[in-house]
Amino acid sequence: MRLLITGGAGFIGSNFIRSVMEKYPGYEVVNLDKLTYAGNPDNLKDVEKNKNYTFIKGDICDKETVEKASRDVNVIVNFAAETHVDRSILDAGDFVTTDVLGTFRLLEAARKYDVEKYVQISTDEVYGSIDSGSFKETDRLEPSSPYSASKAGGDMLVHSYFVTHRLPVAITRSSNNFGPYQYPEKLIPLFITNALRNKKLPLYGDGKNVRDWLYVLDNCDAIDLVMHKGKEGDVYNIGSGNETTNIDITTMILKELHKQESLIEWVPDRKGHDRRYSLDATKIKKLGWKPKHDFKAALGETIRWYVENEWWWKSLI
Repeated sequence: MRLLITGGAGFIGSNFIRSVMEKYPGYEVVNLDKLTYAGNPDNLKDVEKNKNYTFIKGDICDKETVEKASRDVNVIVNFAAETHVDRSILDAGDFVTTDVLGTFRLLEAARKYDVEKYVQISTDEVYGSIDSGSFKETDRLEPSSPYSASKAGGDMLVHSYFVTHRLPVAITRSSNNFGPYQYPEKLIPLFITNALRNKKLPLYGDGKNVRDWLYVLDNCDAIDLVMHKGKEGDVYNIGSGNETTNIDITTMILKELHKQESLIEWVPDRKGHDRRYSLDATKIKKLGWKPKHDFKAALGETIRWYVENEWWWKSLI
């Protein structure tokens, strides 16, 4: 099996590559990554010399680069995306380009070279906010930010290629991931690294926004399952049921690091800030997946990873 992983130098992509290469030592992995600010070669230092690993620096929006990388691959898994909501509010252009045009380039290459499977990595944010209950895969998409709108646009394009061209696609939509190698602009790594330096932890609004926290390796297992056994044309929600408010996450981090809550800095709420995300993961569980990691234990391990790997994050902030 030969895989093309786009955005493989990012947080989830690098964890997925490492996971796949450990599980399937005979698989060949081609990693296509533009190496923007969030794409870090250090994320894969432990596999970069593996004979079955190839890195290509390039942009998924570039047709020639994508076609070159896509030749002779069996599966394409697209992690490449602009993902930070705050950045999308300030300037949405890169998000629309990468998340929509880049997806189009990959779909065209997948069609040209008759790939066996194309997996689009998406997000729970495409559904918007939900006050009660949980989103199912069939629910309407109501994205609230330019980021989630660009991801929803990519998802719709992927679906259209299944309907129009019968391209063998699948889409995964996961809840908020956390774990090692996450760029320190997202809540958990930002608050850990700020607390370690006794800097303020900027908490939006009243801190009661709810997110379902999913350990990245559990997400990697689910994506692996969809890649191998997911039904063509289907969408799979990936959520762990660990719904927690942002203020509770913040206090957990401070307690683990033996820091005072006086480090919390209350800041004005983000524009269009979704109140609550929640996914119904029944479908992926019927396929055979369930999270393996206890949430609190995984959060503790993540915190320790940042404590022990200052070399990795200090140059990024």
